[in-house]
Amino acid sequence: MATARRVLIALLLTGIALCLVPVVLVWRASAFAARHGCILHEGFANPCIVDGVDHGSRLYAWFVSGWFMLVTLPAAAILLAVLVAVVAVPPLLRWVRRRR
Repeated sequence: MATARRVLIALLLTGIALCLVPVVLVWRASAFAARHGCILHEGFANPCIVDGVDHGSRLYAWFVSGWFMLVTLPAAAILLAVLVAVVAVPPLLRWVRRRR
């Protein structure tokens, strides 16, 4: 039973991490654009030439992926609630049973 619980916890943590990927991509694109003085917005890709390489379309794709947060952040919240239940409920039940 403990192994199944550990696998479930690992799956929930993996799911939460995957749900946070759009947040990281938006943060990374914004930080890169700010650091190199590039224009970044959701309208269209702007050229962002750093060391002779145009990163504009990649930054645009990363930044626009932030729209996935509309789905992934609520999913992450649900997974976090399930994770808290899986981690906190068994010790809480043991504590209640001992108090009786």
